[in-house]
Amino acid sequence: MATKKKMLQAAAGVGGDVGAWDLSYAYYDDPNAWDLSTATYADNFRVNNQETGPRGIAVSTDGTKMYVVGITGDDVNQYTLSTPFRVSTATYVQNFSVSAQETAPLAVFFKADGTKMYISGDDSNKVNEYDLSTAWDVSTASYSQAFSVTNRPDGLFFRDDGLKMYTADSAANRVYEYDLSTAWDVSTLSVLQSLYVGTAPQGVSFKPDGTKMFVLGNTGDAVTEYDLSTAWDISTRTQSTTFSVSGQDTNPRGLFIDANGGYMYVAGTTSLATVYQYSMGGFSVAAQEIYPRDVFFKDDGTRMYVIGSEGDDVNRYDLSTAWDTSTATYVQNFSVASQEGIPNSLFFKPDGTKMYICGSLQDRVHEYNLSTTWNISTAVYSQSFSVQPEDTAPFGLFFKGDGSKMYVIGLAGDTVNEYDLSTAWDISTASYLQNFSVGLQETSPSGLFFKDDGTKMFVLGYGSDGVTEYDLSAAWDISTALFNQSFYVGLNETVPIGLFFKGDGTQMFVVGQTSDRVHTYSLGV
Repeated sequence: MATKKKMLQAAAGVGGDVGAWDLSYAYYDDPNAWDLSTATYADNFRVNNQETGPRGIAVSTDGTKMYVVGITGDDVNQYTLSTPFRVSTATYVQNFSVSAQETAPLAVFFKADGTKMYISGDDSNKVNEYDLSTAWDVSTASYSQAFSVTNRPDGLFFRDDGLKMYTADSAANRVYEYDLSTAWDVSTLSVLQSLYVGTAPQGVSFKPDGTKMFVLGNTGDAVTEYDLSTAWDISTRTQSTTFSVSGQDTNPRGLFIDANGGYMYVAGTTSLATVYQYSMGGFSVAAQEIYPRDVFFKDDGTRMYVIGSEGDDVNRYDLSTAWDTSTATYVQNFSVASQEGIPNSLFFKPDGTKMYICGSLQDRVHEYNLSTTWNISTAVYSQSFSVQPEDTAPFGLFFKGDGSKMYVIGLAGDTVNEYDLSTAWDISTASYLQNFSVGLQETSPSGLFFKDDGTKMFVLGYGSDGVTEYDLSAAWDISTALFNQSFYVGLNETVPIGLFFKGDGTQMFVVGQTSDRVHTYSLGV
């Protein structure tokens, strides 16, 4: 399956820079994705009004459409997701009958561009191929051809080049691997090998590079993750992790994982007919902090800092690969408890010689000097500045790049407060200028960030579980801010607190206290 990154590259030319600082291009792209050990239950949607025996699930590449097939209606049901990838925002649109080819459909799969659809079933034991004249619109589907398989095709998956197909057989407890001599043409299928997995497999999915395979089992009610030492070769598998879905359904039947590995979907019939959604990914900081409040990166992406209200300290992590949190290693911490008992936000001067924190116990911004740049062990407390007259629950903190302006966002007023500093980076010289209300978009604002030229402002909050983007017609002047759009992060974190952007606006990081993880999103390519 093509990732959103590949689609954007195709649109702009490979390597083209599309979508920086634009939330309409944002998508979950965490380096810790595709790891079942990070999976958590996130959402659900009942499909019983259309299908009481759901078996197969698919979601469009952009996450705005969902498809469900089952043994009751013998059709493909199409839904629109108003929030991409979030199943609870689904609205039923239409269906397409496959009964002329299959009266017990078990699985559905789409080519990444939405122009081909494949249905497998128990009645005919065939994989049926359909062409869609309008991509992703099942009403335009027309039957093309079929291929008979000797096994029961409960689960169905194609490699993104269309030259390999995989099926899961619950009766034989096996996964089958096929080759296609002509891409996406099922008439050219030939079976290559099979693998015994037990567990009455109902669904199968792969990581796009073929190094991981996921199998949903009805026996055990779990998804099992396998590592493949040779990509796409199921004979080289080693079992890695098992994730139980029994807390949601004890009769799981269908499996789908989005191409970026952040969202997993399971269909089940225990509680009516329901599609359950799970999130995967994020870098855990729970070993150091169970109430993380903010995240900040060194300008080259090789160091990450997380502040939290459980330890009342700043935790430093070194990244062996810049901006890749999967390569992060904990190094040290620095206590701020003497100044603030509920630290909420964190900011560093661009050269790493100063650190600032803000908290809601003292309602102050605290300034520290670092004798060795970016080394928090050398931090020494300098001074503080009260923001209590403007907000009694300050959460987010940001400085203009030259240190002449400071911004604080708070829960008490749901406002961004702007301050001028007569001496750059010296908070003792700060004076309040004005505020801007974000209450129409966010009632619990917690994180704040600006584009480097001051023409965009981003607000994170756990009222909406989203990031809100504002355009500033006059740079750094919040009175000129206008709402642009919002991006939902609640599938990965339901209490998002801290927000950070890479300097070029192509990556966004969110930390929160539900998952205790730092989550990574890409904006464009």
